[in-house]
Amino acid sequence: MIFTETHLKGAFIIDLEERRDHRGFFARTFCAREFEAHGLKPMVAQTNLSFNHRRGTLRGLHFQRPPAAETKLVRCTAGAIHDVIVDLRPESPTYLQHVGVELSAANRRALYVPEMFAHGYITLTDGAEVIYQVGEFYTPGAEGGLRWDDPALGIDWPVAVEVISEKDAAWPLIGERA
Repeated sequence: MIFTETHLKGAFIIDLEERRDHRGFFARTFCAREFEAHGLKPMVAQTNLSFNHRRGTLRGLHFQRPPAAETKLVRCTAGAIHDVIVDLRPESPTYLQHVGVELSAANRRALYVPEMFAHGYITLTDGAEVIYQVGEFYTPGAEGGLRWDDPALGIDWPVAVEVISEKDAAWPLIGERA
């Protein structure tokens, strides 16, 4: 695997290191030792799959608060998405900054999301499928979210939002939080 740290400390883009031959290729998509060597938490408590019928479907921006803060390893296995993470660590020099990365079945790229980062994506194709390896169990009481269109974040989504859940559309703006 090829680990490239983003400008948000601890958040990595992970590309495959393909071993090719006449049959195709083989590549490792996860290795606890390699993750640990890069200072990442290799714990996988759950693996989740999300299928999206339509281009322009937005999911997020979600996070879990401590003590149930979660890491995620996100990969798009069909179609393409624009994946966004937001740094929610108040002590971080990149607090409330974000990174957006295209993940697709074609580029086979993954994004490692550290604890205390919000995560969301918009589908760039119909039939986009996303798989997440999550480092903590889903804990409804620890769940939180940010509004996808919060001006304080300044996220430039590459396509118009066509489909969004009521819950995701209703997250409060950062300035409205208590």
